[in-house]
Amino acid sequence: MTQDYIALLGTKGGPAIRPGSSMPTSNLVCLNGQMIVLDCGLGVTRGLVDQGMQLKDLSLILISHLHSDHYLELGPLIHTAWTAGLKTPVDIYGPDGLEAYWAGFLSSMKADIDLRTEDEGRPDLRDLITFHVVDAGPVLECCGISVTALRTLHPPLVDCFAYVFKTAKAHVVFSGDTAPLDALEEFARGADILVHEAMLESALPALMARIGNGSDKLMAHWLRSHSFAHDAALTAQKAGVKRLALSHLIPSDDPTYGEQDWQKAVDPHWDGLLTIGYDGVKIEL
Repeated sequence: MTQDYIALLGTKGGPAIRPGSSMPTSNLVCLNGQMIVLDCGLGVTRGLVDQGMQLKDLSLILISHLHSDHYLELGPLIHTAWTAGLKTPVDIYGPDGLEAYWAGFLSSMKADIDLRTEDEGRPDLRDLITFHVVDAGPVLECCGISVTALRTLHPPLVDCFAYVFKTAKAHVVFSGDTAPLDALEEFARGADILVHEAMLESALPALMARIGNGSDKLMAHWLRSHSFAHDAALTAQKAGVKRLALSHLIPSDDPTYGEQDWQKAVDPHWDGLLTIGYDGVKIEL
């Protein structure tokens, strides 16, 4: 049996990248030999290949919500997998609106898809993809894996989800983007690992200054829609999880702040195993 693991492919919160920065959000969950892609921010395709995945084996994708740093590369991932030999169905689960994104992507790439289908003898990419709209509650069951969704607190979006993955021997939870949420404590109860978004409170003013094109609305969004590292630690502690992993880091690319700052923010509230996410980190379960 293949070792169960998760890989944090992109650990940056927000869509922008700069010299030296990490990549936006994407993850790989491998349970019972099934590879599940969770979120498709910029860089997901390269991240999957770097984990040794054959893109032609792509079959299952989940999207947490419709912010670009979580689904911008969904279309390019699928198209690249198709050019790498994908010929089997791909199921995509996520909020309402993904199908409209896909229709726009197909329209933009119609000439290329038509050409490669005719000239290279590939199956029609449009026939391989099926979308499933997610709501809170059970999402899917396959290969001995059950997936359940919890609606999170991430205004102004309403359809934003945390996901729990369970098998007979593994229990994995991703918080998605969320402000502190009491319901997440029960949702993550006893998990082997909770991957939780995190902001470093002391670093936000400097990040605002570096971004340069946002008004005070951007800071207001962060404060009402995301969680500080100490919030993630409190949730993990109350939920009794075995390991906490911080991801979707805000900021992730300020050289003034490093691992010790995240550790310091978490320490008063969490004394268990901790992973401070970085692109490509693989965590065996």
